[in-house]
Amino acid sequence: MTLPRRLLFKGALAGALAPALATPSDAVAQTQASQPARRWGVGAEGQRKADLGNGFFQNPIVAGDHPDPTILKDGDDYYMTFSSFLSYPGLVIWHSTDLVNWTPIGPALHSYLGVIWAVDLIRHEGRYFIYIPADPKKEGWSIFVIWADDIRGPWSEPVDLNIRDCIDPGHVVGEDGRRYLFTNGIRKIRLTDDGLATDGELEPAYAPWVYPDDWIVEGFAPEGPKLLKKDGWFYLVTAVGGTAGPPTGHMVITARSRSVHGPWEHCPHNPLVRTTDAAEPWWSRGHATLVEGPGGDWWLVYHGYENGFRTLGRQTLLDPVEWTSDGWFHARGGDLSRPLPTPRGGRKGASAPGLSDDFSSNRMGVQWAFHTEDPDSARRASYERAGLVLQGQGASPADSAPLTCLVGDRRYEAEIALDLERDAEGGLLLFYNPRAFVGIGFTPTALKTFQFSEELTWMRAAHQTRRLRLKVANIDNVVTWFTSSDDGATWTRNGMRMEVSGLHHNVFGGFLSLRIGVYAAGPGRVVLSDFRYRALPAPV
Repeated sequence: MTLPRRLLFKGALAGALAPALATPSDAVAQTQASQPARRWGVGAEGQRKADLGNGFFQNPIVAGDHPDPTILKDGDDYYMTFSSFLSYPGLVIWHSTDLVNWTPIGPALHSYLGVIWAVDLIRHEGRYFIYIPADPKKEGWSIFVIWADDIRGPWSEPVDLNIRDCIDPGHVVGEDGRRYLFTNGIRKIRLTDDGLATDGELEPAYAPWVYPDDWIVEGFAPEGPKLLKKDGWFYLVTAVGGTAGPPTGHMVITARSRSVHGPWEHCPHNPLVRTTDAAEPWWSRGHATLVEGPGGDWWLVYHGYENGFRTLGRQTLLDPVEWTSDGWFHARGGDLSRPLPTPRGGRKGASAPGLSDDFSSNRMGVQWAFHTEDPDSARRASYERAGLVLQGQGASPADSAPLTCLVGDRRYEAEIALDLERDAEGGLLLFYNPRAFVGIGFTPTALKTFQFSEELTWMRAAHQTRRLRLKVANIDNVVTWFTSSDDGATWTRNGMRMEVSGLHHNVFGGFLSLRIGVYAAGPGRVVLSDFRYRALPAPV
């Protein structure tokens, strides 16, 4: 993601102008042409899933807000995690055996570190590590590390490596057998053998390839370095062009060297991935990692915004790679508009689970999370016999730090029953951040409607109840709200429909997505029960 100017590396810029972008190979193009464009498999509760069940998959492989993917091949298993920002517990690890079907295992980070940006998940000599950029005290970014002997945990407490003013760590073992972290910039620093401290100074590592000056991008912003050693070469895959902004900005470039210390040779085919037209289905594609598939084929895993649905955040994409005789590689998926052949040799596994929740088990971190700068926010939630209970905070959704749930569908319905204790206020939201949300809520005496991140006071309606069932329908960013006083036997539609396509990063910042949220405000508690979710099919 793009840092403020003060953190951008200001090293020398060098490189040739780009040749024409690579296009899908004939074989890939032929197989894509045989498949209808932009249709997905049907997962739990109708959620779209990548696996089409016929030997093809359709991106995204992980739908919804899963940016900055870091992927680890560990024998026959693959593990992946993503930027979790202010959601705690954080850094949910996902598992796959075929690169297409992914399911969450659980969160690795339980200690509060503030905003979590792009991390690196690696395994070294039998131990797992996650290198984490964070700024817990708002004193400047540093890189932390947590470790575990089992991918499922328990994970250690964070260790501060004191690598200041850096983000986007990328781990590699050099030709000298020593461990290094590369960072945005692109810079590098040597680590101790145990990976838990630095053993040298931060220094410039690579002056990235420079795109033509007339390209429409957000900013140069070299970031997200990921490294791979193959056939005697170190390959450095980097993002440039900015994370968001214009659809044509973010891109994937690569360089190679015989040594982690350089010199680095720019790939003559740069950029390997870039959106060139706003009509394409995926925008701002970048932050890639090379990974070997189960059958020995190769892939790039990266993120992108879905055309027309920036509200869903940056989603995880899978792009086939072809190595050429000169030791370089090409991305062969084109604009990812059509299905692609699934990776060879994988064992099909579970896909994302359903989101409906009776609150009988703890899904904190895996599904539900408070997205707030308050490190003690989790203490507001408790699982009790009646359901999940939230202690009220603040006076409205804006200062209540709602409990949120990620979604990855373009059309869906979600509903929940809320019971108020004492003078609490509760409600159902679509929540981007405290400055960008819509929703409905109620007190024991009034029903409220929120649009433009504030209550529409002229719509407030008097009632007398402490229990309501609330429902939201989001159809292609057009939102309708409903209430029920008889547990869903009948519904009353709210009089205000809302269009929410502008509630995203390019307007409000933060690199987030529009999430389902439940808020509890005021001096009391709100009891959550019987959350139901279902994705709605798109018209044929």
